[in-house]
Amino acid sequence: MKTELSRITFCTAVLFACSVCSTAGQSTAKGGATSKDSAPLPESCPLPNENTKAGIDEPLAIVDGQPIYERDLEGPVASQMLQIHQQEYEIKSKALDELIRKRLLEAEAKKRGVSTDKLLEQEVDSKIPEPTDAEIEGYYLAVRSQLNQPLQAIKPQLQNAVKLLKTQQAREDFADSLRAKAVTAILLRPPKVEVGYDPGRLRGDPKAPVTIVEFSDFQCTFCKKAAATVKDLLAKYNGRVKLAYRDFPMRTLHPQAQLAAEAGRCAGEQGKFWEYHDAMFGADQPKLDVPGLTSIARSLGIDEKSFSSCVASGKFKARIEQDVQDGTRAGVSGTPGFFINGVFVNGAQPEADFVKIIDRELIAAGSKSATRASR
Repeated sequence: MKTELSRITFCTAVLFACSVCSTAGQSTAKGGATSKDSAPLPESCPLPNENTKAGIDEPLAIVDGQPIYERDLEGPVASQMLQIHQQEYEIKSKALDELIRKRLLEAEAKKRGVSTDKLLEQEVDSKIPEPTDAEIEGYYLAVRSQLNQPLQAIKPQLQNAVKLLKTQQAREDFADSLRAKAVTAILLRPPKVEVGYDPGRLRGDPKAPVTIVEFSDFQCTFCKKAAATVKDLLAKYNGRVKLAYRDFPMRTLHPQAQLAAEAGRCAGEQGKFWEYHDAMFGADQPKLDVPGLTSIARSLGIDEKSFSSCVASGKFKARIEQDVQDGTRAGVSGTPGFFINGVFVNGAQPEADFVKIIDRELIAAGSKSATRASR
């Protein structure tokens, strides 16, 4: 039941609350991390828009004879536009899933010579047991803040709501079981952003078909959490996924992030960027001031004199700033931010979210390889 309760949406709870309040009124009236967190790299490309698709480069405004073009808006609105494109994709994807289920149910009903409603009644609805008291109480606890009534006063309505939720979920599961047996090709694709990376800070097989470009901050706790997730993914998809690291120090929130980013690059000068990266995101995250950063370098066998000289010189400030600017243009506004073959993942999301995108990209890469081989 805990799993089922976790699927309950806010909207469902509000709708149910409204129905309960309405019923009660008749009887009484009468009664879900991110903190906004090294050679020159290719600049990130903006999301496509209608003007760039058509090859049009006409000004959007002219101020005292000086034109303002679409490209001039890329930095200021990149993050907002990325969110809009993501939302558009999610809305379409959800609607597509629902329509696929509907078509598969209709096809199965036609094959059996019954109506869709009859099919669902036979295969799903008739098999749903009545909710137990524990299930009803669990649901009540999940939506209690929207109800403002004692459990016993609305238990019949709660019982109906729980059974309805279980029925809806069971119907989706049945439709998904039909989908697993059908040949279904999903051609709808999420928005993508082309993002460059530094081949010198790459982990995994350089020829891997899936590239995760991470914009991160060494003082960000969400980034530390995500680092463990990405490490597991690289092990799970060994040889098929590679990770590229880019700096995105959230200087206002994390005053030591900039220096830590510079220290990481200085460690990279001695061929130990990833060792240094792992140490900064280790179980016991060290202090990121100069003594702390130097201590990490010493523990990794990095030449301390060269390292300290490098950090003091500030030689990597410009390259770190380029990472920040490229990330901002691509739509990153907080850390960590990931682009999986260009598909944006915002924050320290569950591993399953990464897996879904990676698997889709691997299938796409396999299809392309098969197409090239057949030519």
